[in-house]
Amino acid sequence: MTENVFFDDPAAVIAAHYAQVWASTAMPEATVNRRLQVAALDFVRCQGDWLGAVVAPWAIHLILINGGGHLWGEIPPGQRRYLALPGGTLAFVAAGEPEIGTWQYASLCDSTTAVADMKTARLIAADGLRMALGFPGAADEPITAPRAPVSRRGFLRRLAGKPA
Repeated sequence: MTENVFFDDPAAVIAAHYAQVWASTAMPEATVNRRLQVAALDFVRCQGDWLGAVVAPWAIHLILINGGGHLWGEIPPGQRRYLALPGGTLAFVAAGEPEIGTWQYASLCDSTTAVADMKTARLIAADGLRMALGFPGAADEPITAPRAPVSRRGFLRRLAGKPA
């Protein structure tokens, strides 16, 4: 398996892979939720690497992609590594495909059969990503990288309606 570095948002590549798996793999009906579709959500840079979520009819995962940063650690496919994130330590499992290279996933929901609909699945994914990143807030708010702190002078200038 080749180790690829993604400099651009990998959401489309991951979504295409999961969609291909869904289209080409006969999964037992009892293990899938036909109310769900494949969707890659909210990939953001975290310490130089990519962290995002994917919803699929069979699972909801956090996905870690090598972006050339500090979180990534190469492990063989199928192996598990524990990664300390701002919101806590999660177990990631290595996976890979020749077209994509390697990535790692942490399961947020091993079985989606009880997930009511796509909106609920997206909320589970967004909440899991927020938790991992240590971001407070509602799941329906967009996830953005933390802003640089504003100086007292900058705050007062903005308050007065002037550029910081």
